[in-house]
Amino acid sequence: MGIEIERRFLVKNEDWKSQIILSEGFSQAYLNSKLDEWVTRVRLIDNKKGFITLKSSLNELTNYEFEYSIPSQDAQELIKLSKYKITKTRFQLKINEKNWIVDLFDGSNSPLKIAEIELNDVSEDIQIPSWCGQEITGIKSLSNASLAKTPISQFSVKDRIKVKGS
Repeated sequence: MGIEIERRFLVKNEDWKSQIILSEGFSQAYLNSKLDEWVTRVRLIDNKKGFITLKSSLNELTNYEFEYSIPSQDAQELIKLSKYKITKTRFQLKINEKNWIVDLFDGSNSPLKIAEIELNDVSEDIQIPSWCGQEITGIKSLSNASLAKTPISQFSVKDRIKVKGS
């Protein structure tokens, strides 16, 4: 069974950039609009690799996640046809032998930056880097699927300040 356990944080400065080991451009689209059910995501990485993912929240930290490769042309077409989209650059980092990612969102979700770490167990102990700000694990309005439907540019000024001021 596909289980994903992750913690997410707003990024508060640029100190993480010295630890980048890889970057990729991501285009994502969501094929359904009911985010409290199974989410169907189409992803295209660097316009070369296509994936379709089925995802459902089990609890605040844990999701069911099933991901499958699809032809990149199919991914491109599905993204074109979808109403809910995001683009971002994903940076992979290695910190204290752990794999972290930082996503820099484009378009109407710019200048949002989110760091994530996938865990092996919900009780796994991690060292949170100093450039991580507020933990946003489980905050549905900041999930990628929610941001595709309601980007931060549509948040109230008060909520945008909260996101920027972490």
